Amino acid sequence: MANTTKEQQRAELHKTIWSIADDLRGSVDGWDFKQYILCTLFYRFVSENLCTYLAEQEGDASFDYASMSDDQAEWGRGETVKEKGFFILPSELFCNILKHVDKDGMRLTEDGQDLNELLSQTFKNIEGSAVGTESEGDLKGLFDDMDVNSAKLGNSVIERNKKLVKLISKIGSLDFGGAFQDNSIDAFGDAYEYLMTMYASNAGKSGGEFFTPQEVGELLARIAIGDRKSVNKVYDPCCGSGGLLLKFAKILGKENVRNGYFGQEINLTTYNLARINMFLHDVNFDKFDIALGDTLKEPAHWDDEPFDAIVSNPPYSIKWEGKANPLNINDARFSPAGVLAPASKADLAFTMHMLSWLSTEGTAAIVEFPGVLYRGGAEGKIRDYLVRNNFVEAVIQLPADLFFGTTIATCIIVLKKNKTASDVLFIDASEQFERRDSKNKLMPANIERIMAAVSSREEEEHFARCVANDEVLANDANLSVSSYVEKKDEREEIDIAELNAEITRIVAREDELRRKIDAIVADLEA
Repeated sequence: MANTTKEQQRAELHKTIWSIADDLRGSVDGWDFKQYILCTLFYRFVSENLCTYLAEQEGDASFDYASMSDDQAEWGRGETVKEKGFFILPSELFCNILKHVDKDGMRLTEDGQDLNELLSQTFKNIEGSAVGTESEGDLKGLFDDMDVNSAKLGNSVIERNKKLVKLISKIGSLDFGGAFQDNSIDAFGDAYEYLMTMYASNAGKSGGEFFTPQEVGELLARIAIGDRKSVNKVYDPCCGSGGLLLKFAKILGKENVRNGYFGQEINLTTYNLARINMFLHDVNFDKFDIALGDTLKEPAHWDDEPFDAIVSNPPYSIKWEGKANPLNINDARFSPAGVLAPASKADLAFTMHMLSWLSTEGTAAIVEFPGVLYRGGAEGKIRDYLVRNNFVEAVIQLPADLFFGTTIATCIIVLKKNKTASDVLFIDASEQFERRDSKNKLMPANIERIMAAVSSREEEEHFARCVANDEVLANDANLSVSSYVEKKDEREEIDIAELNAEITRIVAREDELRRKIDAIVADLEA
């Protein structure tokens, strides 16, 4: 019954979110409008999260912070910011703004303040509550992508506010299952992931740049976790919207990621999404550190490495400085291989960075573009270094058409520093999928089969094979799965003798027909 309730709640949540997106489309492109929906969802979340926290602090579930006056609430500002990282006055809580929304217009208060003005000031106040505190960096700029005065919402203040009224009302109508803490699903986090999937699937390449399908994320996290029940710190140097990091919380439980989630993202909007995602999954500000910047050029977490578990879906074959910057060859992350990844293809630069920051007992699971596994030159030399030093635990060939924005069949390379066996496990999981909607999808049974092979390292014809490092090195350190795991021959077996007999019968029949035709023609000419 619990599962039924859970699935019903999730289905209803998704239905309402789709309705919001459908109702609000028009003047704002769906890809842009996701920012408005997500920021409003975030605003509701932090409001309800704060009210729940304060009721817990009072030891009284009936304590109603939203009904207090702003003056009464001010006494707890300092302690609240210290613990939660932010503060919201009762008058600026989502529920109180929702309560006074004029459904036919945009006037909210007796003094006639418009909704866009009120929201703008509220967002500034929420971010401002963290200024000068430990959480300032985690809150700064979180609402920047929700421009309530943007012409995208409408050409006039009236049009913009009508759009905002609809947005606030629709987000307010979402049923998150009663009390915030009693949700049968991770409602806010699930809403975020559904929105991301919905928009990424319709956004082409740009969607794939910041969002990895949830099933692939689960596989990566489970590989990195192995048989552990907890991990110390998890890391993603190209974290996008943060979904891969949060898979550890879903699989292990938040309390079993002991010292937090670390990530870096180069795109400002996506960086904001990652921080919002952390909050929406109820990860407190002191448990995550998401940085903005170029990981290869300016890595942000020197003081936090090494990491127990690393997962990543780096950008495919982007350009980087490479040897054009003489500092790179002396960088402790890249120098061990004795050569740098090509300037036109940074894939293995990211791989070397992750290996460098991996703890002795840790595991890294990285999505790789196929060419990385077999191209020669500098990339071949880096692979040689990885194999020769026994860092490559496994290579998994994934199905084609899993990711948003590309149909290419990618791979997962698994790295470890504490291997005992001198071999590489190659797994051909290219057929492990079901076609759903317009994409291929890893189903639970597919993930279980892959994980079983990774855990047992047992060989299976046409699926899994352990190959000695020496054999891989003799093959130019080629790490393509197809070089070592032979695909099953699905062609129909042909009986040559029977085929020859059939050909003989056909030829004889043709000769007979030809003779009969010649006879008919001769009779006609007589």
